[in-house]
Amino acid sequence: MNSVEQLNNVLSYIKETFVGKDNIVDLLGICLVANENAFLLGPPGTAKSAIVRMLSSCIKDGKNFEYLLTRFTEPSEIFGPFDIRKLKEGDLVTNVEGMLPEASMVFLDEIFNANSAILNSLLMALNEKEFRRGKQVMKLPALTFVGASNLLPEEETLEALLDRFLIRVKCDNVDPELLEQVLLAGWNLNKRNTAEKPQITPNTIKEMQKASKSVDLSPIQKEYLNLVHSMRNAGVKVSDRRAVKFQNLVASSAYISGRDTAIISDLWVLKYTWDTEEQIDILSGMVNTIIEKDSEDKKHPQAQLQQKPDAEQLLKEIEGLAAKWNNEATSMEERNVIKDKLRYVQARSKWVQQTEHKEVLQKKVDELWKLMLEMV
Repeated sequence: MNSVEQLNNVLSYIKETFVGKDNIVDLLGICLVANENAFLLGPPGTAKSAIVRMLSSCIKDGKNFEYLLTRFTEPSEIFGPFDIRKLKEGDLVTNVEGMLPEASMVFLDEIFNANSAILNSLLMALNEKEFRRGKQVMKLPALTFVGASNLLPEEETLEALLDRFLIRVKCDNVDPELLEQVLLAGWNLNKRNTAEKPQITPNTIKEMQKASKSVDLSPIQKEYLNLVHSMRNAGVKVSDRRAVKFQNLVASSAYISGRDTAIISDLWVLKYTWDTEEQIDILSGMVNTIIEKDSEDKKHPQAQLQQKPDAEQLLKEIEGLAAKWNNEATSMEERNVIKDKLRYVQARSKWVQQTEHKEVLQKKVDELWKLMLEMV
């Protein structure tokens, strides 16, 4: 069994346990191969920590670290205390045994409770996979960091923390139609034979991380560039650094699918690079518009799954765009951005299932387009 098959066996095992969470599981698999970090946004009880815990348990011989942050969390709780023996000798050396610097996989719950005492060290660990304390410098073996929170950060200092998580995915309660399957899977969870749990080693994942760099991205370069420009025009923060890193996600999607060449539908991962909840539907619409170019038989499995748009959220988005357009202080550049956003909201509105809701949304969109034309 090759490394790709091993990882896919692990991901399939977790999907069987957590019904309706396939996209989250697949994205965590991509983060492992891309050596990037993932952030899970959602209320308690939506299996965020349980999914990560099970994935961690499938990494054979790997040390894992999990911690719930509070406003009062001290550096020693995350990175380890000073070594008393070395301290007596005048050396400030951290005893990292069993702590974050030794872990293959790290899960930090309520990540935005991080205080100033641990923030700088945490930012360096997430971005550079490195731990520094005094003269002590350690390269971290972490394959990926997963952060979770009920809310997005409002403080500017914490926004820098969110920026270190390339993938952002919303973790909600499952569709009511799947509730029966969820109950059955939950009831059978403790009955599953843990001896049959598929495993993959950290070294195997590291080899996959190197191999994924050889994936050919040239066939989708034009579509990728157009998407990055559209994302920037729509207000999604895509720095040059993030644009380069996004390619790791696309390459990993292709590699896990058993291909050495990327296809357009591998861009599905970019639906999960939003900054705010308001951008989720807009970004999804933008990406879906592009990946629809792939034939059905070639599409990545996750690309074939269209997210059900939230009609209420779309209506709020249209009203917000109308309010900005009617603001006399809105510049011409900002008005062009509003037009781009409206196009993608309009595209998402077509996928609303209830006819009545769809008609209301279309009417609102038409009214706003008419208003825009009158001002030309």
